[in-house]
Amino acid sequence: MNKNIVILGTQWGDEGKGKIVDCLSADAAYVVRYQGGHNAGHTLMVNDEKIILHLIPSGILYNDVIGVITNGVVVSPFELIKEIHMLEKHKCFVKKRLFVSHAATLILPYHIEMDLAREKKLGKQSIGTTGRGIGPAYEDKIARRALRMEDLKNEHMLSMRLEEIVEYYNHQLVSYYKQKSINYKKILQDLIPKIDFIHDMIRDTTNILNEGIKQNKKIIFEGAQGSFLDIDHGTYPYVTSSNTTIGGVITGTGLGPKHFNCILGITKAYSTRVGHGPFPTELFNHVDKHLSKIGHEFGSTTGRKRRTGWLDAVYLRKAVKMNSLSSLCITKLDVLDGLDEIKICTSYKKNTHGLKNTLHSNISNQHDFLRPVYETHCGWKEKTLGIKKIEDLPYEAQNYIKRIEEITEIPVDIISTGPKRSDIIFVRNLSYNK
Repeated sequence: MNKNIVILGTQWGDEGKGKIVDCLSADAAYVVRYQGGHNAGHTLMVNDEKIILHLIPSGILYNDVIGVITNGVVVSPFELIKEIHMLEKHKCFVKKRLFVSHAATLILPYHIEMDLAREKKLGKQSIGTTGRGIGPAYEDKIARRALRMEDLKNEHMLSMRLEEIVEYYNHQLVSYYKQKSINYKKILQDLIPKIDFIHDMIRDTTNILNEGIKQNKKIIFEGAQGSFLDIDHGTYPYVTSSNTTIGGVITGTGLGPKHFNCILGITKAYSTRVGHGPFPTELFNHVDKHLSKIGHEFGSTTGRKRRTGWLDAVYLRKAVKMNSLSSLCITKLDVLDGLDEIKICTSYKKNTHGLKNTLHSNISNQHDFLRPVYETHCGWKEKTLGIKKIEDLPYEAQNYIKRIEEITEIPVDIISTGPKRSDIIFVRNLSYNK
């Protein structure tokens, strides 16, 4: 039986997926990024050294693991090469064991300029994007005008198509957004020297992964962002531009659903969100300060302070259902250490023309004002940081984990109790081994 694990975020991103991918990749053959771009940020602590990856799969830090960036990802060649060089400074050499899909859409400077121009134009109504050009790149893909990795192999056609696309963007940037025009020759001049560096990395990644499956190799599929930033199922329009839920794995890799044996949902022990958009359990008090400080809640891509709140079980239950999650991994449990009480949002009260209706498991309209209904749990004073066995956790922390299992009706298989690789509890074997 294949041993393929999908890693999905169940909140608004920043759940700690990178560390879990890293931990589960020790005996993997391939680790796969299947959506998003370098707007993701996965922070890893290896030998007390912090490494932040934005595009390359987290498992690449193991020397025997092959990294795969598939067709569902939008790729900046400049950022890809920059990240490869960053890893080389950490004595991690990946060029010969990293493959990028020939069908992956390119992110180029005009995408970034458009992203920034739109956010500036929207002002206070802005989405709160990372400004990395992700949305415009996916728009080009859907509009069928995108340049793809395979286009880098034909310099003549690349030049012709690049000139056409830049003209299209310049018309908008100058006429509507009142920004400076972009010189396509400058983009081409900067891009051509990079092509030789990545030429041999460009492959049919679907074939590579199918061959791995045929050989019964273990494959980890690494998601970026979280379920409620999904373009279809998230808190629209405050979402990213790709499918961050389970469907994105299938379309983003070209593999069929029967090849995924375990779908692991990563859930922070509380909630955070970067940027704008609905966040019913958001806190503005001393608990917010505690979570921000102890949890180092600042975006690894943008550096922006994350909004913090209590765990939202209404959203979590929805994530479990729409992703068909096998089990959960709870991260950052140690950040809750020292709090007198801990709350879980189990339902909402919704204001409708002065009448209050309780919503137990439904998110009917993302723009309605939702008032969270909480259940309160006792906190714990002992440290959970670095604990390796669930029975060694404080009694109250064990009860908190059990309550999450009861609410979601799936098991918690993994608990992260700190930033290091070793700060982890494997409660039970993952579902594919059962």
